[in-house]
Amino acid sequence: MGRRRGRFVWRIGCLLVGLILFVSVVATVGVWLAASALGLVGGGPGVRFAAVSLLVLAGVGIAFGMRRLRGLATPMGDLVDAAHRIEAGDYSVRVAERGPPEMRSLVRALNAMSARLEATDARRRSFLAEVTHELRTPLAIIRGQAEGITDGVYAAGPAQIAPILDATHALEVLVEDLRTLSLSETGSLTLTREPVDLAVLVNETLASFHSAAETAGVTLTEDVAADVPPVEVDPARIRGVLGNLLANAIRYTPHGGSVTVLGRSSGGHVTVTVVDTGEGIPEELLPRVFDRFVKGPRSTGSGLGLAIARDVVVAHGGSIDVQSRTGAGTTVQFTLPIGR
Repeated sequence: MGRRRGRFVWRIGCLLVGLILFVSVVATVGVWLAASALGLVGGGPGVRFAAVSLLVLAGVGIAFGMRRLRGLATPMGDLVDAAHRIEAGDYSVRVAERGPPEMRSLVRALNAMSARLEATDARRRSFLAEVTHELRTPLAIIRGQAEGITDGVYAAGPAQIAPILDATHALEVLVEDLRTLSLSETGSLTLTREPVDLAVLVNETLASFHSAAETAGVTLTEDVAADVPPVEVDPARIRGVLGNLLANAIRYTPHGGSVTVLGRSSGGHVTVTVVDTGEGIPEELLPRVFDRFVKGPRSTGSGLGLAIARDVVVAHGGSIDVQSRTGAGTTVQFTLPIGR
């Protein structure tokens, strides 16, 4: 890039110097011819012919230089106009590629920047629309119940207060999820790493889901190999990742099915796998499961859980993947670094 910029500046400089020299020659020859016509200076016909020829050549050179400058001025003007439109918020602007190679390279860079800004703006608008949609339901419940109690339609008993508490909890979860996503996006997600026994973490997390699994008629199983070493992770964050995967697995596994959490070590990392015998993920949804606000047909959440799980795992230096077939269950696998 530095060489290209240097060559471009060199070309512009040479062009300007050439134009200055041509103008100087034209002015000098013009003055000399005028003085010769008035008899102020001497010179035969041959000298005059040479002077006129030089003047013509200088004029041709100036015309050529002006043409080259116009060739630079037009795309430069397009770039300036496009920059002003981008500054005003019009990210759809694109500039036609023309001019010397350096100018075309600059145009391509501006077009790429404009395309990225347009895509970012579209994601921002979509994100705001989704957040607004997710906020609307719990707020409507809180307002409806509170107005009913205030107007005397409902008695202020546990049955009427419970929906308000549930909606408030849903808002708290959504706000915390949005905060985590924001921290991850800006690279500010704080991880409190410590050596963690994976078997203990898995069993503690499974224990918190036993009641939900019994209600759904789903069997929970732990299968962490005895030789799995400690992992260097933030236990609260990873427990949240595993909890999200277990909640999804239980929700989409029919009565009599099973959910198994496996732990294996390989090389410098540990692999955690959550396998269920559920209904699987629809084929059209599978490529987007880690995107924000993507939800399954029976999902009651915000659609942020897997997006957060991916960000947390990546922040730990790991990776996460999902495999699923409709009616054949789902397997979600993520890796974590081994503790030192």
